[in-house]
Amino acid sequence: MSLVDGVGIGGRRGTRYNLVMSTVQQPVTPLVAGEEMSAEEFLRRWEASPRIKRAELIGGIVRMPSPLSLEHGEMDTAMGTWLGVYAAATPGCRAGSNATWRMLADVPQPDVHLRILPEYGGQSQVEGRFASGAPELAVEVCLTSSSYDLHEKKDLYRAAGVIEYIAVLVDEKEVRWHRLVSQAYQVVPAAAEGIICSATFPGLWLNAPAMLEGNMPLVLATLNQGLGSPEHALFVSRLAAHCSR
Repeated sequence: MSLVDGVGIGGRRGTRYNLVMSTVQQPVTPLVAGEEMSAEEFLRRWEASPRIKRAELIGGIVRMPSPLSLEHGEMDTAMGTWLGVYAAATPGCRAGSNATWRMLADVPQPDVHLRILPEYGGQSQVEGRFASGAPELAVEVCLTSSSYDLHEKKDLYRAAGVIEYIAVLVDEKEVRWHRLVSQAYQVVPAAAEGIICSATFPGLWLNAPAMLEGNMPLVLATLNQGLGSPEHALFVSRLAAHCSR
């Protein structure tokens, strides 16, 4: 009902009418594994489903991983601890776990990542509540080599420019450290005693056998050796110099 100069329809002067515009809220369709959609539609439907904790869009297809085993969760925490200690000792670097990334046309959720902040020269950005682009290093804990983490997801990380991709194969008791060389991933061989060193993050040393055995004191002792190396000190200086420009 409209009002003109305080006179309502029907001639009743001085009567005010509250207009109530009712809008029927359409329920958001829940995510369904295997469905194809855009990144924007995926994020819209996922944010409307707060009870869903793990979901990804890989190759334009919704992926909803099965419940995680205790072994997977413990390895996830161990790798996150390793990267978290490195980030704490390296200003300009930051580690995170299970964060949603806007990556090309997809939306992956790496188990763990390590990135150089953009103000320090890193390649990733932040769009609203989500990271975008690609972290310099990503980690996935895989049950077996048949996991899509080593196929479709690996292809996405390569195309998006994730420089180093670590896949921890739980059943095979194997660490595969991939390094991007000429737009292709090459597996980095372990050095003496099974130690693998990052080329992107100097001083990031992984004692792969100790990690697979759950020997975190030895994992962190090896990392501390890397953090005390001249290469790490030079890297920290380079990051600081870039940020001060």
